Amino acid sequence: MSPFLSEGPSQAKVANLLLPESIRVFERGWLSSNNILFIGPTDTALVDSGYASHATQTVALVRQVLGTRRLDRLINTHLHSDHCGGNAALQRAYRCQTMIPAADADLVANWREEELSFAQTGQRCERFSFQATLSPGDELELGGLIWQAMAAPGHDPHALMLFCASEGILISGDALWERGFGVVFPELEGRPGFADTRRTLEAIRALPLRVVIPGHGAPFTEIERSLEEAFARLDYLVADPLRNARHAIKVLLKFLLLEHQWLPLAGLAERFSQIILIERINERFLGQTPRQLCEAAIAGLIASQAASLDGANLVNCEPLVTPRPAGSNPRGTSFA
Repeated sequence: MSPFLSEGPSQAKVANLLLPESIRVFERGWLSSNNILFIGPTDTALVDSGYASHATQTVALVRQVLGTRRLDRLINTHLHSDHCGGNAALQRAYRCQTMIPAADADLVANWREEELSFAQTGQRCERFSFQATLSPGDELELGGLIWQAMAAPGHDPHALMLFCASEGILISGDALWERGFGVVFPELEGRPGFADTRRTLEAIRALPLRVVIPGHGAPFTEIERSLEEAFARLDYLVADPLRNARHAIKVLLKFLLLEHQWLPLAGLAERFSQIILIERINERFLGQTPRQLCEAAIAGLIASQAASLDGANLVNCEPLVTPRPAGSNPRGTSFA
């Protein structure tokens, strides 16, 4: 069986990716994060569970591979809705032990939705429980291999990556994709994030890697090329923090569009401006009217071919990221 499963035709060029047979990658797209399934000699585990509206699909994908075996463990790289939205469904299906970043334990135990980002981004995540935590430096066995948890602040201050030294494999979450990285959310909230992002990228560069399995997009092997593009994009954002703010607004609209596939233009500006994080970004950085804010985000999505207008509706367009041509703009693309 190929180690790569997809809900649709994959854009991955996976012929040169040599993952162990104990690892299966479910490449999900952008509304849901990728899921990485480990099938070990004595137990099984899944890293990240996707978005809430895809939870039934996530359970089905896991069952398709595991058959009669149970899912023993569920691990989250970080607790954004597109990475942990399927936790509750998997817990009901398998009663699996769930491990989350230790720094988020109190937030989950007391279900503080705004601090977990679900409420402020206008996204959904069913309440879930956890039985164990994971901290930087911890080691765990997955798929018969030893993995080390590594701090990956930047996109999320408490994010973790998983590194397997014996195989040269990194599960990077949203710290590094083939083309970019996730929105640097702390900067939008008045907290430092760019410096953390740089340190995380430098930590990745120092690792002896063969393959990176990102939180979104296909696994990849041209790691130095991706790092160069990520550093270039980071420099671009640092040079003008308004770029990060504008990009985040566009990303939040795209996420809403991914979930619903089309949105009526009538009332969209008001609906958009009621998302708590968008309101805060606008107050801190942009100072625009709801209509100006929404129109700019729509124009940005249309310009990047991530959306189109169909009469009185804004319509989602796929694929979200087109193949990168030689000599492409180093600003990169990041939509999560």
